Amino acid sequence: MIAFVRGPVAAIGVDSAVVEVGGIGLQVYCDPGTLAGLRPGQEARIATSMVVREDSLTLYGFADDDAKNLFELLQTASGVGPRLAQAALAVLSPDQLRQAVATEDLAVLVKVPGIGKKGAQRIVLELKDKIGAPSKTVTGRPLQVQEAWREQVHAGLVGLGWSARDAEDAVTAVSPLAAENPNPSVPDLLRAALRVLSKA
Repeated sequence: MIAFVRGPVAAIGVDSAVVEVGGIGLQVYCDPGTLAGLRPGQEARIATSMVVREDSLTLYGFADDDAKNLFELLQTASGVGPRLAQAALAVLSPDQLRQAVATEDLAVLVKVPGIGKKGAQRIVLELKDKIGAPSKTVTGRPLQVQEAWREQVHAGLVGLGWSARDAEDAVTAVSPLAAENPNPSVPDLLRAALRVLSKA
């Protein structure tokens, strides 16, 4: 198991980053919020979880260990694979996820693309006693970006399965929120965009 990777960021793509570790470039699949905190050429530490399949070894990356642990816990629920678990953490913060499960708030859980009402019920039923209570402290560093938020939110929405046109409309809809803050938070804007799309 590879618990984390540390090294210079060699490249950043739509849904992954390449981190150079000991002369080897490791591709790590990350949610948009985690990618927003990375910069090419700068050293980064990314908490990772390795998913082993018959034909692949895939690394999923997170801004902190809390998100990684929740990613792994989510996959213990029936019908939840790594992509769906990552989508849940792209839409909801770890504490929002804990709160939704603890209070059986299905309306929050179904905002995640790929989770329907029955899936949300299964997650609550199977994880309520395992997921723990929300903490009042925010773990990890805030992931702040400037005007690059547009491209990152758009790429995140497309990566979660929305069409490029829908993604563009959602980015336009949340632009006023970004204008209020000179350093808008990409994860917050992504969640706002997903709320816009869920109402459409």
